[in-house]
Amino acid sequence: MSATTPLATPPLATTLRDRAILRVGGAEARPFLQGLLTQDVLSLQPGAPRYAGLLTPQGKALYDMLLWADAASGEDVLIDCEASWAEALARRLTLYRLRRPVTIGIEEGLAAHWSADPVEGASADPRLAALGWRWLAPAREGDASDFCRAHRLAQGVPEGVAELGEDKTLWLECNAEELHGVDYGKGCYVGQENTARMHYRNKVNRRLVVVPLDRSDPARLRIAYPALGLAVDHRPVDSLEGLTLPDWQADALAEDAE
Repeated sequence: MSATTPLATPPLATTLRDRAILRVGGAEARPFLQGLLTQDVLSLQPGAPRYAGLLTPQGKALYDMLLWADAASGEDVLIDCEASWAEALARRLTLYRLRRPVTIGIEEGLAAHWSADPVEGASADPRLAALGWRWLAPAREGDASDFCRAHRLAQGVPEGVAELGEDKTLWLECNAEELHGVDYGKGCYVGQENTARMHYRNKVNRRLVVVPLDRSDPARLRIAYPALGLAVDHRPVDSLEGLTLPDWQADALAEDAE
């Protein structure tokens, strides 16, 4: 997919100020998250982030996130999530904690960073290599959030509550499988039953797609970005014919149709 945006000049800043970092700590941090999230947390390694979701029991997306292993502690997991929803995510995780010796809180000393080009010590985005490079470090001056959003949408990748919808969209309809956001071999997690059923029956009937604004279907619109000339729609797959989709998504739809 290609898109023309007014954000053609790469930013000098790298800090994503629309993101926040949650730390889930304690000896049971990983087993705790393992039973909640769509991605395998037990084998998470430093420098190799993973894309994951926290779902409803019905398999609908609540929050998506990137998971990072904290090399210093060995056990803690750092969650790169939307800043505007970080406290809500922390509260949701706390509801599941019960009496487990797990700590959950915002890590004020770290920020998410992004670059479209390789950076020493950074990791390729686990969803799609074309999305660029990410790393965690103290915040720097400036804000790369708008540049990162424009780049991400140009690759056809939706993220976050405004685009995925909170309790509105089944996880596989968010392209989670194609973006490496689900591990079918990891065991049980919240929403696992319906997600696995859709996968094994090949029943993903709707998809989130990034489309030119003038091709958006008002009845299916999730969010519009007029400055970018783009929109995110939640569409039945049989309504996507004639749209120019990114290769990764077009290939997935072709496989589903076989």
